[in-house]
Amino acid sequence: MDFDKVGLLAVRDGKILLCRKRHTTSLLILPGGCREPGESALDCLSRELREELGEVIATAVDLVGIYTDRAAGSSTAQPKTVRIELYQAELIGEPAPHSEIGELVWFGEQDDRSQLAPSIAHKILPDLLARGILPWG
Repeated sequence: MDFDKVGLLAVRDGKILLCRKRHTTSLLILPGGCREPGESALDCLSRELREELGEVIATAVDLVGIYTDRAAGSSTAQPKTVRIELYQAELIGEPAPHSEIGELVWFGEQDDRSQLAPSIAHKILPDLLARGILPWG
């Protein structure tokens, strides 16, 4: 495992909140980040959301699942793996891009899925759709 991450699934009006970093990859990723040694998943999520989205608070936090796939931005010749512990939550406050985040995107059913990081496209999105967590046709 190259990256041990905790991610946020925030859904508003049938769209999920995704981020585009300023550097390393242009693919859309989930808000969140790598856990620090000894840090709990929820402490990591709170810290990362403050760093990336500003003055927001996650409430009604619930574990969705744990997913493993090729990390965004890693080459196919030397792929790195990412493990994402994904939590769904309601966001209080209006998220805005901070730190290494260049742009926030509310991603919907009709948007271009080729823009998604491998873990979202291959594992997370199909699971959310199969379980009815996202209301997409």
